Amino acid sequence: MVKKAKKIQRAEGVLIYGIHPVLELLRAKRRKLISIYTTKPVPKQWKLIEKAMPKYPVAIQYVDREVLHRMANGTDHQGLVAWVKDFAFRKKPFDPSKHPFLLLLDNIQDPRNLGAILRSAYCTGVSGVIITSRQSAPLGAVAIKASAGLAEHLEIQQVSSAQMALNELKQAGYGIYLAALGGENAMAASYDMPLCLVIGNEAVGIEKQLLKYGKTITLPQKEADTSYNASVAAGILLFTISSRNKIV
Repeated sequence: MVKKAKKIQRAEGVLIYGIHPVLELLRAKRRKLISIYTTKPVPKQWKLIEKAMPKYPVAIQYVDREVLHRMANGTDHQGLVAWVKDFAFRKKPFDPSKHPFLLLLDNIQDPRNLGAILRSAYCTGVSGVIITSRQSAPLGAVAIKASAGLAEHLEIQQVSSAQMALNELKQAGYGIYLAALGGENAMAASYDMPLCLVIGNEAVGIEKQLLKYGKTITLPQKEADTSYNASVAAGILLFTISSRNKIV
């Protein structure tokens, strides 16, 4: 039986869990791994973690799975929990010549939706993501896990409001495409770079005052009074824009 740690000392930073989140954090090399908690026997994919471990010393503690359940507030940790430095959000504005394909998420409140959207953003070649800080899901352990750790590779900027961000993007020369009902058929629209796709809140969508900043695009659907899940809509639109511009 694994000897239980007397007390879990929370290091400075935040918690993430799961094989892929930790592995992608190590591969990205953008924020520091402080400590790891795992089990004996170790998870099946532990060798991938060992191979990617940094040269600096990292404390590794072996504990019972129940300890990991408590740390991760559930059983979705795959036998691996880590304390890491806070996510390093981008400070500088995006440059349309270097970051031609942006995604703005306005008040996405479900962390799993946030993570799933970030996963699609990485896969479709998005060069920068903007998220709002108020009334939005945090980019924490649940979102990082839902992104399969791929959020670690993205340039993500956090802003106080979508309206402020859209003002700056328009001035910088970005075309704005807002996913909402009542717009142009998204499958027939043309998407000219540099651009920013805007995805709104799961319940109310994009705030009406934001629609003036660009072109409203709408995914075709069977019935007018239904709508796609935010992460599903984002994935379809990101792939459509990416493929039209031969990014993927």
